[in-house]
Amino acid sequence: MAIKDLTPRQGKVFIEADVIAKSSPREFNKFGKAGRVCDAEIKDDTGTIKLTLWNEQVDMVNVGDRVSVKNGYVSEYKGDLQLSTGKFGSLEVIGKSDGAAGSDKKQENEAIEDSFEEPKDLKDFEDESLDDVDEEFVD
Repeated sequence: MAIKDLTPRQGKVFIEADVIAKSSPREFNKFGKAGRVCDAEIKDDTGTIKLTLWNEQVDMVNVGDRVSVKNGYVSEYKGDLQLSTGKFGSLEVIGKSDGAAGSDKKQENEAIEDSFEEPKDLKDFEDESLDDVDEEFVD
């Protein structure tokens, strides 16, 4: 299942995605019971969606994690789609996102690219620099 295909009031959502942002947790009391909630933003190759994290999920999930949502539910709040595990779903951290490792590699590649000098214009290349090449060794 892809994020771009999710619709409001859709249930039985099974999706894997990368956590790219996470808000600070908020504490609440509902029906005399204390809890914590925060939002995370997750992405796949097709888009992003807000993922609501409840109680122990708040500490379990971090930016850079790859998560699997099983039997999730999509709601809509102020025109934006939100994904939640609700009462019947589950959330599991299944590893680190490809983007987390890829960003380090991207920075490394950019540093290497920055260390190269721009090539000189070939029209200024002097043919006389080839004069001392011994023809007998050239195939």
